[in-house]
Amino acid sequence: MINRLKTTLLLSLLTVLMVLMGSAIGGKAGMVFAFLMALAMNFFSYWFSDKIVLRMYGAREVGEHDHPAFYGMVRRLATQAGLPMPRVYIIPSESPNAFATGRNPSHAAVAATEGILRVLTTEELEGVMAHELAHVQNRDILVGTIAATFAGAIAMLGNMLQWGAILGAGRSDDEEGSGGMLGSLAMAIIAPLAAMLIQMAVSRSREYLADETGARICGRPLALANALRKLHAASHMIPMQEARPASAHMFIVNPLTGGSLLKLFSTHPPMEERIARLERMASGGF
Repeated sequence: MINRLKTTLLLSLLTVLMVLMGSAIGGKAGMVFAFLMALAMNFFSYWFSDKIVLRMYGAREVGEHDHPAFYGMVRRLATQAGLPMPRVYIIPSESPNAFATGRNPSHAAVAATEGILRVLTTEELEGVMAHELAHVQNRDILVGTIAATFAGAIAMLGNMLQWGAILGAGRSDDEEGSGGMLGSLAMAIIAPLAAMLIQMAVSRSREYLADETGARICGRPLALANALRKLHAASHMIPMQEARPASAHMFIVNPLTGGSLLKLFSTHPPMEERIARLERMASGGF
């Protein structure tokens, strides 16, 4: 419940930020234009995201005859979650990881790397796939697209405001004109940065929610906690060379190597906190 409320608050902040940017430009026309442009781009991404990302990582669809144990596990978890059976994919990578995609539960897909099938125990793998099905159940692809739409629109408005301030500066040499130009430039820089930070925070809140929902689906919070601990260590030992920043947020653990500049810019919550929450959940029961 807390993570759902946090997501609602963050999306509301993005809405307010976009309205303020539209007002700073001087009218609704620019705001509406930027929003429609961002909506069009992200609608395409939302509608075709499953095909794009699966092809990007060379994922191969499998059936019950190809991987009976893994396929049967996903089907059992989907039934427990009350979801339609998703398409199941295997990614040819030794780096242990997994993700879910698809625009809604009826068009969902879950993918796991060859490495994760070898590294985790059956119970740990169940926890991971339950986490991915939780993303489907919570419609996180839709939530992420909404956040990306607002953040993209704010970035466009920032560019419009920046160019407007620069081009308008030459027409006014007095102090008031200079102060207005500096204020507009400051907003043009700060607002898109704030929107990006809020978008990252939305992603982190949905990961916490998927951990909680996934633990309830499989009934084993500690199995998911143990899986996260293993995957976090293994992701540094066997990095995913083909990982791309644009899709890194989809994986259960961040596939990108190297230290981050700030935790604020991470699409994933701190691993220690995710594990601690699951362990508290296990000790407190359901």
